[in-house]
Amino acid sequence: MHRELLTWDDIDALIDHLIPQFTCEFDGMVMITRGGIVPGGMLAAALQIESILTAAVDFPAEAETDASRQKSHFLVWPKFIQFPEESVLINKRLLIIDDVWGSGRTITAVKNQVSAGGGVPHTCVLHFNPYRNLFGNMRPDYYAAVTDAYIIYPWENPRGPEGAFLSW
Repeated sequence: MHRELLTWDDIDALIDHLIPQFTCEFDGMVMITRGGIVPGGMLAAALQIESILTAAVDFPAEAETDASRQKSHFLVWPKFIQFPEESVLINKRLLIIDDVWGSGRTITAVKNQVSAGGGVPHTCVLHFNPYRNLFGNMRPDYYAAVTDAYIIYPWENPRGPEGAFLSW
C-alpha cells in the first residue's frame, strides 16, 4: 500500500470539492474524533453550521493469534467513549464527518447510533477507500476523493522537538 502525504492546500481543495455536493441544509454536525475534527471545523465554518457535536468510538482489540481470530476482530461491537444524548439528535439532519472511510466501521457505527437516537444521518469523508470497505456497496453520502492509498493528513504529521516532518 502506498502512502500519500497531503498538504493544507490539498485539504482546501478537498473541502472545496465537497461543498457543492451538499443539497440540503443540516441542523448540526457530528465530528468523529480525532480524524473528523479538522475537516469538520472547516466544513462547519463554510456551511455555517453552529450545532457541533462529537463522537468518540473505540473497537476493543482482541489478541490475534491466528487468521480466524484476526478476522473476528472486525466483528467486535463498538464502544462509544463519547456520544451526544438522544435529546439533541431527535429529528435533526446531522452531517457526520470523518477524515477517511477505510473499512467503514467507525462512521457506520456512528451513523447507526445517530439513527437509533432519532436523528437523520448523512455521512461525509475526505477520502473513500472502496478497496477496504467492509460494507459491500455502502459508501459515504458525500466524499471528496476515492483512494487506495494510506493517507497522511497534515494534522497527523508527527512533530518532534525539532519540528521534523515526515517525508516519503
